[in-house]
Amino acid sequence: MVSDLEDTPLLASTTDEAIYDRFAPDQKRWIVFLVSFAGLLPMFVQATFVPSIPQIAKDLDSTHTVVSLTVSLSIFASAVGALVWAAYSSFYGRRSMYMWGVPFLFVGSCGVAMSASLKSLLFWRFVQTFGCSGGLPLGAGVIGDIYKLEERGTAIGVFFGATLFGFAVAPLLGGTAAQYWSWRNLHYSLAAWGLLELLLIYVSFPETSHPGTLGIDKITRKRWIHVTWVNPLGSLWLLRSPNLFAVMLASTLMLLTDYVLLVPLAYTIGVRYGITNEAIIGACFLPNGLGNFIGAPVAGRLSDIVVRKWREKRKGVWFPEDRLRATWIGGLVMVPLSIGASGLITTYVGGPVGLCLNLLCLYTNGMGVSSQPSSHHVREVIRCFLQVDFVFNPIGSYNVDVARSRSAETTAASAAIRSLILSAATSLIIPSIENIGVAWTNIIAAILAIIGQGIILLTIRYGDRMRASVDVGFSITENNS
Repeated sequence: MVSDLEDTPLLASTTDEAIYDRFAPDQKRWIVFLVSFAGLLPMFVQATFVPSIPQIAKDLDSTHTVVSLTVSLSIFASAVGALVWAAYSSFYGRRSMYMWGVPFLFVGSCGVAMSASLKSLLFWRFVQTFGCSGGLPLGAGVIGDIYKLEERGTAIGVFFGATLFGFAVAPLLGGTAAQYWSWRNLHYSLAAWGLLELLLIYVSFPETSHPGTLGIDKITRKRWIHVTWVNPLGSLWLLRSPNLFAVMLASTLMLLTDYVLLVPLAYTIGVRYGITNEAIIGACFLPNGLGNFIGAPVAGRLSDIVVRKWREKRKGVWFPEDRLRATWIGGLVMVPLSIGASGLITTYVGGPVGLCLNLLCLYTNGMGVSSQPSSHHVREVIRCFLQVDFVFNPIGSYNVDVARSRSAETTAASAAIRSLILSAATSLIIPSIENIGVAWTNIIAAILAIIGQGIILLTIRYGDRMRASVDVGFSITENNS
């Protein structure tokens, strides 16, 4: 049921959609390919490193635990970098931030590959991760720039489906490279990937920000090199909006189910079914990634259909919260049932049947939530970018819809706070399993997911009042059609 206020037109419609027709359909698809290619890179930078930790520790004459500090540092660098690139993209433009970020990635990757000490590794790992961390928030911003409201969910679904599938295959590739090649050569390869990305962006990626909206456009006296301070932490202030904070919290509770499934995988499914080979453990993440890859475009298309349906029902009046209605199938069915069932199956169903049912649960959770692959070190990896599929795709698209002019900043701010919450929550997963068991731990996560869906319900019902209480520059139909 929705609020009675939804019958009152809050946002008048408009037919002025020329701003989204600046690029031909084929050019839009190429732009989506480029930002997906750029978004895939930070996934590989993060996920290929973890399987290399034993080899790196051996080469640097250190321990696994000490080398794992680079993972924690990269989490911090990702959060800082996402805020920086997103904030400056609103001033200088998306294209400029891609062009500035990739050199950091290139230099950082080469520095990691040449590291001869832990201090050197920590420094260059920070530079490397900082440089590529704009891939997801900038990509979401670009799609908000070029696709109108009723097409945006599909495009974001394709973008996140393509990029996050990298998390499913990156640990396998990283482990294979570390085992049969060299972790140093792996990072040289990432540097080469960065150069290719830089070339493609320089040659064929246009500035997508709407004309006249950038901060640099408003400066009358420009120098040849104009450097302006933009506070990257200012993006966090967007979360004072009850709407944006609510969907961030809801998405965090949903994403927690992914961590509860994947963080202790070697200790749950691995131990229960006698799997000790790391390659096979890594392969268990593929169903989750496959569900992510398939679910993202489907969820995106579904959210666009929902927006069109409700807009037609109201005779052209648009409510941003309509897109959140597409989360029901994931939030109330796929996510809580998949994680709850996995806990019970792991506890009570042994043999190949139990393993196959668990893999099915991983696939279903991947479609319902998102993919965050891992290895036995994943408890130290908190990679929290904007997530997708039947819950996160509509939420991600909603963030772009409701604050289109600052969509990259909204995405980055939500991801940063989500990282902090999940970093604390994830540390409790394995202790919880040790104390109350897999089944009860998973059931608690399922209940938290349902609470998250309840928060989304409240946002749908009272979204108009919430937006009116704190206005952070929300989109209206005239600038978001």
